[in-house]
Amino acid sequence: MPDFDELDMRLLSELARDGSASVPALSKKLGVNASVLYSRIRRMVKKGLIKKFTVEVDDSLLGIGVKASVGMNRDPKFKELIRKSLMETQEVVSISEVTGRFDIMVQVNSRDLETLHSVVIEKIGKIEGIINTETFVELQKTSKDPVYLEK
Repeated sequence: MPDFDELDMRLLSELARDGSASVPALSKKLGVNASVLYSRIRRMVKKGLIKKFTVEVDDSLLGIGVKASVGMNRDPKFKELIRKSLMETQEVVSISEVTGRFDIMVQVNSRDLETLHSVVIEKIGKIEGIINTETFVELQKTSKDPVYLEK
């Protein structure tokens, strides 16, 4: 990261912890003038280091009770059709092409195990070109706080 200094990293760390933090609050916390922070944030956005500001959603309040990863193998001739079909599947959160025993890993959110079963069997499993799937249900998740500068 040649164009980013220690202040940028401290600012980025604070924004990663709480993207809704106000610049005046960050100014007090970091001991830096607010106008400097505004310009630093604009520069990091312009250079593409900050891609977007987002929110963290409590999935349980949306009725999402089960999260799973679905590994699958595919016929390479159907790569684009499979990607398009997965993107159109409401319960699919993300798609990653991977190395290892699977070609694709898909993150799926569903209301319950019955719904997950239906998604995997009736939606994903019936996509032309899908050879096989294996589902991994998330039992518990522990996430690290996004910290970019630790000393």
